[in-house]
Amino acid sequence: MKRLLEESLIRWQKSPTRLPIILRGARQVGKSYLIENFGKTYFDNILVINFEKDPHYKYCFQELEANKAVSQLELIARQKITPGKTLLFLDEIQECPNAIQSLRYFKEQIPELHVISAGSLLEFALQREDFSFPVGRVQFLYLKPLCFKEFLWAQRRENLCDYLAKATLNNPIPTSIHHELLKEVRNYLILGGMPAVLTQFFQTQSLREANDLQSTLLQNYRADFGKYAKHHEFKYLETVFEKLPALTSQQIKYSKIDSNTPSRNIKLAIEKLHAAQLLTPIYATSAAGLPLVAHKNERKFKTLFIDVGLMLHACQVEPTLLIQGDILFLLQGAMMEQFVGQELLAYHNPIEPPELYFWTREEKSAQAEVDYLFSYNNKIFAIEVKSKSLGHLKSLKRFMSERHSPLGIRISEHPLSFENGILSIPLYMVFEIERLLANTCTL
Repeated sequence: MKRLLEESLIRWQKSPTRLPIILRGARQVGKSYLIENFGKTYFDNILVINFEKDPHYKYCFQELEANKAVSQLELIARQKITPGKTLLFLDEIQECPNAIQSLRYFKEQIPELHVISAGSLLEFALQREDFSFPVGRVQFLYLKPLCFKEFLWAQRRENLCDYLAKATLNNPIPTSIHHELLKEVRNYLILGGMPAVLTQFFQTQSLREANDLQSTLLQNYRADFGKYAKHHEFKYLETVFEKLPALTSQQIKYSKIDSNTPSRNIKLAIEKLHAAQLLTPIYATSAAGLPLVAHKNERKFKTLFIDVGLMLHACQVEPTLLIQGDILFLLQGAMMEQFVGQELLAYHNPIEPPELYFWTREEKSAQAEVDYLFSYNNKIFAIEVKSKSLGHLKSLKRFMSERHSPLGIRISEHPLSFENGILSIPLYMVFEIERLLANTCTL
């Protein structure tokens, strides 16, 4: 499956000042497949070292010397490593902390060698107090589940993406194409963006088999708890992991998750699931200026689940209901906020930690909340997600008035349009948001 991140990898390959890469992301989002496919396509050969499957390779990194490590890897793997022609891929690198530390020496001693590492639970290795990270000697990249654009690519529907790239307010999308794309969005909401689930469905066309695989993935994530939590913490992780999908789009109150559990235990469980990248916090911010992080309120936050398809499955919504019924009504818009948040994360700069923010005010006489904030061209734009084409936009308009924002953004089933300062972007065009903003702001 073609991934957007491949473009960043190609630029990295050609850069004379490149650093070793650490690819970060949750389990099962396609890290290993992406790198192995990249290596086979753009290099003469690739050497894959998986520290989880082949732990004996750990001994090659005992001395933290890049040249010595390469010599030993060549002998054990029986494969020549040629700088400039070989991609060295160190997979599940969290199992070998010495290998993480040795990345700085690859940059210093063998700068011509292309080195990429990946690890699903890497964050927990990096957080250890006794761990010395090679600051300034590595580059992070972040990989998420497939976004909607990649979902279309996976079905060989690149023509739809190309078509959307040319759509403008003056060149509207025909009604027939609009409904076809909304149908694809609905399919994506059911299946989600987990590579294994999509592969299963595209091969079998069976929603039931895809649904069963979603169950397996959720069980596998639970099975991982023992790798980053103590035994007495399992029940808190289980509780949070079970409850949060249904609380998407709501400000998190620890008592809503479990009123009988101390808040500190719920808080710790959320932090661990975030570190495992199974959820993403969305923090409130006053949006008083850029960067948004400078004005965030860490006590007010929502969460996104790792994937919209897994979220729906965790909420125990049957696939047949999603096709035949009103899924938007069933989940009261939470699914749409999950989808849009997941899309915004997917198109976020992959070298920066993924982050999302929302705006809220809770004055009794003027309560307001907008779902997401988006910064572009040194301006802050508010995004309101609507489950239907219509709906009140009081909070969006209040934000525009208070923050003197040039326009507001509504993302919904409504066709592309601009009226009364509101740019309406259809669900299937989130990946074109920057281009649409640029064009609209010049009107």
